Amino acid sequence: MLGELEFERPVTELKKKIVELREFTKNADVDLSDEIEKLEARLEKLEAEVYGNLRPWDRVQIARHPERPTTLDYISHLFTGFFECHGDRFYGDDEAIVSGVAKYHGLPVTVIGHQRGRDTKENLRRNFGMPHPEGYRKALRLMKQAEKFNRPIICFLDTKGAFPGKTAEERGQGEAIAKNLFEMAGLTVPIICIVIGEGASGGALAIGMGNHVLMLENSWYSVISPEGAAALLWKDAGLAKKAAETMKITAPDLKELGIIDHIIPEVKGGAHRQKAEQALLVDNYLKRSLKELTQYSKEQLIQHRYDKYRSIGEFTFATDPVAIK
Repeated sequence: MLGELEFERPVTELKKKIVELREFTKNADVDLSDEIEKLEARLEKLEAEVYGNLRPWDRVQIARHPERPTTLDYISHLFTGFFECHGDRFYGDDEAIVSGVAKYHGLPVTVIGHQRGRDTKENLRRNFGMPHPEGYRKALRLMKQAEKFNRPIICFLDTKGAFPGKTAEERGQGEAIAKNLFEMAGLTVPIICIVIGEGASGGALAIGMGNHVLMLENSWYSVISPEGAAALLWKDAGLAKKAAETMKITAPDLKELGIIDHIIPEVKGGAHRQKAEQALLVDNYLKRSLKELTQYSKEQLIQHRYDKYRSIGEFTFATDPVAIK
């Protein structure tokens, strides 16, 4: 099984039972087709119940699945002729952020995204997907280049946060993130951001200020991780599940709050189950966003981005607040 998650155990156990019965019928002169058919019907119902009623913590677990598609996975499925660019021209290269130029259905685009590793060795090389300042400066260098050549920018967000270590602070982590936010607000090309896994804090937002922000169904996006919030609120990171329930960090919550624009559905069980099929689902929404945004003028793109972020946090009282005593 692909890294069974805690809430999936009933489904996994039933699948194992079906496999065992099929193996048994091969080696014994017994017809168990009726029993297998009943179990398969039960499995279908159970999967609909489990995956159709996911709790916030369940979605966090799916977002963290080690086999979940990364930026490079989506690049290989969605783009052609990807040419990766390295270095920030100030300090060095940061492999926690992948950036380069590619073609999307024949249209030249700039692609930027967080990149975590598949195993310990790659995670160490990519710093577990937590960028240093040079990673954000590399991203900004590619964004400014995209503006110069009038290329749309597509960003994939998937990070536990910007690297909080001493070396990152010495090289200006806060300044790098702030500058990216400032510069992205005024870019004159379309920016589409897609949260594909974890979207934590300024580490995600530093490449996440887009005209359209899309989010995979089982991703999460927040100012802090559930563990961090639990440690701050209740002095116990073990209460992360409780924090996830109250933080409004899932795609349905964020869509309702107006923080994201569209939810990209995932294949049953999570994006890691069928990567190629999941890439097609992303492709459908990405094409739609690009078709809309490429119709805007440079001035309209900036105004669109401005209006989007100014409207976040606005709400209407159901009752006149003056009358409430």
